[in-house]
Amino acid sequence: MGDRISIERNGELAIVTLDNPEKMNALTLAMWRDLGAAMQQLSDDDGVRCVVLRGAGTKAFAAGADIGEFATQRSNREEARAYAHITTAAMEAIEHCRHPVVAMIHGVCVGGGLEIASLCDVRICGESSRFGAPVGQLGLTMSYAELGALMRLAGRAVAMEIVLEGRIFDACEALAKGLTSRVVADDAVEEEALAAARRIARGAPLVARWHKAAASRLTPSPALTDADIESAFDCFDTEDFRIGAAAFNAKQKPVFKGK
Repeated sequence: MGDRISIERNGELAIVTLDNPEKMNALTLAMWRDLGAAMQQLSDDDGVRCVVLRGAGTKAFAAGADIGEFATQRSNREEARAYAHITTAAMEAIEHCRHPVVAMIHGVCVGGGLEIASLCDVRICGESSRFGAPVGQLGLTMSYAELGALMRLAGRAVAMEIVLEGRIFDACEALAKGLTSRVVADDAVEEEALAAARRIARGAPLVARWHKAAASRLTPSPALTDADIESAFDCFDTEDFRIGAAAFNAKQKPVFKGK
């Protein structure tokens, strides 16, 4: 994999690390691409029984996409469409991985980080973890795939609260909303996530894969038209998107115009 996505094998466990700690493990476009490739590689490996997905260090699982790249990688509709092709492929690789996936969540888990975690089968976080998706403050929309994953996990009401308010909330609230499987002491996150993965790995691997496949069939995604998918890119042609991205990079509050 690339320098920012690593795979460590520990017997039947595979640990995938998002490694961009100087930016709270925000994902660059290259990281999204490599994450998708890593998850597909592991899904194809019958020697794997469980995948653990984590961020480097203990300050963040992931703080979403690297906003610093937007000026060159996601500044308009055409660039956003190409960008989404890669991010959607990565999210699909996580969701459709044949093996169970455990999210080891230290610290910040927002935006794209929350979207990635929502695609995992088990999510274990620390008491000081923080969650949310303040995309509205960037003038951005979630894609259908991103919003759909959040809705399947926590329901429409919770998903709407998250994307409309853009509020960052704590681990206890995330647990109550169904966004995390359990909350443990910060210094126990790694131990408990790996213990959960080992418990999964001790089970019959064919049974685990069947349960994942069955759960996917029981929670189908709606069929989308090309026009539906294309509408997710409308925001990149708006003045509000430019205002939001500029305000984020300047560490200022955006003043949106609705244009």
